[in-house]
Amino acid sequence: MPIAVSAETFEQEVVHSEKPVLVDFWGPQCAPCLALMPEIEKLEKICGDKIKVTKIDASKNRRLCLQLKVLSLPTFLFYKKGEAIGRLSGQNLQIQDIEKEVDKII
Repeated sequence: MPIAVSAETFEQEVVHSEKPVLVDFWGPQCAPCLALMPEIEKLEKICGDKIKVTKIDASKNRRLCLQLKVLSLPTFLFYKKGEAIGRLSGQNLQIQDIEKEVDKII
């Protein structure tokens, strides 16, 4: 299962991670987010030994979202060695788009 992250745990779980990190910003009212969630869970099962998969409920972490310029959902950020190196967002995202980005960073 993806690791639930909050503003309080973001640095530890994402910035200081030894593995590359996929950060899934989602919301309980976001239909595309909820549709992608089972696919993200499958991705974590397949690639979990190479990449850390995390999720952040944007409705509970608004300040963090603003700091990271996450202005729409779903948004996926990709981190490696503490740096944001990729971003995908939009309601038309497909799991294949996310898998391509993951392949680039592992």
